[in-house]
Amino acid sequence: MLGEIIEALPDISGQHARSSRVYALLEKVAGQTIKASQLSLAEGAHANLGCFGKIELPYYKMGAIDTLDLFGLDELIIFSFYWINRHRYKKAADIGANLGLHSILMSRCGWQVSAYEPDPIHAGLLRRNLKLNDTTNVELFEAAVSDEPGILEFVRVLGNTTGSHLSGAKSNPYGDLERFPVSVLAIDNIMSSVDFVKMDAEGQERTVILATNASHWKNTDMMVEVGTAENARAIFEHLKALGVNVFSQKLDWQQVTSLEGMPMSYKEGSLFVSMKPSMPWEK
Repeated sequence: MLGEIIEALPDISGQHARSSRVYALLEKVAGQTIKASQLSLAEGAHANLGCFGKIELPYYKMGAIDTLDLFGLDELIIFSFYWINRHRYKKAADIGANLGLHSILMSRCGWQVSAYEPDPIHAGLLRRNLKLNDTTNVELFEAAVSDEPGILEFVRVLGNTTGSHLSGAKSNPYGDLERFPVSVLAIDNIMSSVDFVKMDAEGQERTVILATNASHWKNTDMMVEVGTAENARAIFEHLKALGVNVFSQKLDWQQVTSLEGMPMSYKEGSLFVSMKPSMPWEK
């Protein structure tokens, strides 16, 4: 069923906003499908993702979040975008690669993938998952991404390690925390070497995007999660000044022309950034 949803999503790209009735229906169907298969998935069975084939992602608990949460409808929408554009892109960067699911699916599209994951625990699991899925076209960089290279403090949020982040990227990290230094790479070299970026940088997206200039976007598109209203405003103003287009899931992937159209948190879906005049959802 998850595979069927992925394959159907391009046909209804104008109804991907969380406020739409179609989204609500598909979210319910996806949730029921995941719940129905929870036991087998938790035991390490393959997840069948239709056009992508079978994916092996052993069950892992990341605090309040686990691997089953990586198959929610918003993620399926992004997976669907990868597949429908598998012939459009050739080299991708997965910033905030987590356990590697996005990297594996990008690789199934035939792309060369650079995966960036600073948490050594997640990086180790990512490396294992690449091997389990016979993935050879993903290169792992155990590093975060920001505006400048160097060494910065990383905050591991033990209650939800998917929310771990570079120190300062989030104003009020919650619960038990671990802090340690990680390597950081600059976005400049990454943007210059790929034609697609998926970024889930847990609050660091503003710093990363504000470090880009118009030339970075000439041949590179990005799918990004925006974490706060403050970040949304800064990103919108910067990209508008550069003449770069933004398309919001919140608006059923229509172009954002005012700040109100920007997603203010992950709860309003993703943002697509491109010099293209429209978001490519056609088959």
